[in-house]
Amino acid sequence: MRIIPAIDIIEGKCVRLTKGDYNKKKVYNENPVEVAKAFEGAGIEYLHLVDLDGAKSSKIVNWKVLENITLSTSLKVDFGGGIKSDESIRLAFECGASQVTGGSIAVKDEKLFTSWIVKYGTEKIILGADVLNEKIAINGWQDNSGINLFEYIANYKNKGIEYIICTDISKDGVLKGSSIGLYRKLIQQFPEIKLIASGGVTDISELNELESIGMNGVIIGKAIYENKITLTQLEAYVS
Repeated sequence: MRIIPAIDIIEGKCVRLTKGDYNKKKVYNENPVEVAKAFEGAGIEYLHLVDLDGAKSSKIVNWKVLENITLSTSLKVDFGGGIKSDESIRLAFECGASQVTGGSIAVKDEKLFTSWIVKYGTEKIILGADVLNEKIAINGWQDNSGINLFEYIANYKNKGIEYIICTDISKDGVLKGSSIGLYRKLIQQFPEIKLIASGGVTDISELNELESIGMNGVIIGKAIYENKITLTQLEAYVS
């Protein structure tokens, strides 16, 4: 199972939200490259980078942060937030993203998102499934689409998608554990997908449980920044 620390960006700074609420923002570091280098120094290979300004906008806003991180580290970065056009996905890859995550666009423009799967390949495109009560949320989690999570995944699985990040919004940033029950149901229904857990991971012991049910990766955010999970613990886990 891949360990994937998260960096969320607002105005070029490393922040965390609580349950996706932009009014509950905490700045942890004004230099995201420093944070990325610390992850790399702990032996971590992957990074989940989210442009929260972009998620609320119609385009990528913090592309320079992505470029600076990929130029300054060897981390394999999956990037999301503001990927809503051919121009924005091209910019993300030009700035060094290894993979791109599409959430809102996969709901709003199925034809466009499917064309990216075909053009860039299933290894490069991640389906973002941000969910509250098993319904897909969009636009930086501000709107409920009303679409059922399982139907959403089944649709894109038929279009060839392999990688899915599933974020339970009710768990995100509150440090009360991840949605193991939901992930277990998803893996039982879609055993072929490479499912990445996101939201709520609080304790290093959860990683073994997530790995045991067959997760491909786990994104860890606030637990790192609040020292619930240390880089030393993660270094031991990945080694």
